[in-house]
Amino acid sequence: MKKIKVKIPATTGNLGSGFDVVGAALKLYNTIEVQPDNKKLVIDIKGEGENNLPRDRRNIVYQAMEKVFRKTGCPPATGYRIRLINNIPVARGLGSSASAIIGGLVCANKLCGDKLSKDEIIKIATELEGHPDNVIPALLGGLCISYKQKDTGKIRYVRLDLPTGLVAVLCIPEFELSTEKARKILPKKISMSDAVFNCSRVALLINALTKKKYELLSVAMEDKLHQPYRAKLIGGMDDVFRTAVESGAFGAALSGAGPAILAFVSPGKAKRVGQEMVRVWRKNRVSSKYAILGFDNVGAQISKN
Repeated sequence: MKKIKVKIPATTGNLGSGFDVVGAALKLYNTIEVQPDNKKLVIDIKGEGENNLPRDRRNIVYQAMEKVFRKTGCPPATGYRIRLINNIPVARGLGSSASAIIGGLVCANKLCGDKLSKDEIIKIATELEGHPDNVIPALLGGLCISYKQKDTGKIRYVRLDLPTGLVAVLCIPEFELSTEKARKILPKKISMSDAVFNCSRVALLINALTKKKYELLSVAMEDKLHQPYRAKLIGGMDDVFRTAVESGAFGAALSGAGPAILAFVSPGKAKRVGQEMVRVWRKNRVSSKYAILGFDNVGAQISKN
């Protein structure tokens, strides 16, 4: 029986001001291999999450696959051999769940003869994830701006290639923060002034990234909708933001819901920025490490074996 192999990028959502709307793909990958089996479901996990992710039907990769089988009417095999090679840290704000969901959907769709379009995959992925800002760049790569159509409620998006001459420095703490916990702390209502503040910043953010006006990023990544509230869960967050910029980054923000922190940096300054972010977090009694990542403009990639 044919084996499907999919490589899916990590993603960083929000980029500060683009809450639940803007996301970008990173050159850090999980790989999923799926092969139909006549016996039973076997899930092997290597790398991040190997000690605590479920190895049965509760696994989000398999749950995503089941969504495709039900949607397409494609009869599933008796069992599957699924191998997950995870390089994306779990519960750090780097899109590990989006990677798993997209990987499962893409593998199952390929096994079913590509019956679902990319838009249909995005719809299912958004339903599973709860928001589109990570799943869309995980599938398509690049910088993705998502929105909900007013009359139908359908998820739409604009995809742009991320420019060269810019890398992401991710400062990744040892502690985890679930998206659920990071969302519970957010207010139910916001002020008009805070809404206008973010509207201005996210417009500036897209202009800065597409026109290579990187000097605008420190202002463009400012936010009043989610980061001030999540700071209560992430000790030293503002200090790390400030240090990143003072050390040479163009701008810094939480990566998704956090706790990892993203800085946009020119390649020549990336190492120093990463070292300084780790140092300052250590002063706040938070152990962390940094990674320097390029941006992925390809998205999920399929190969058959």
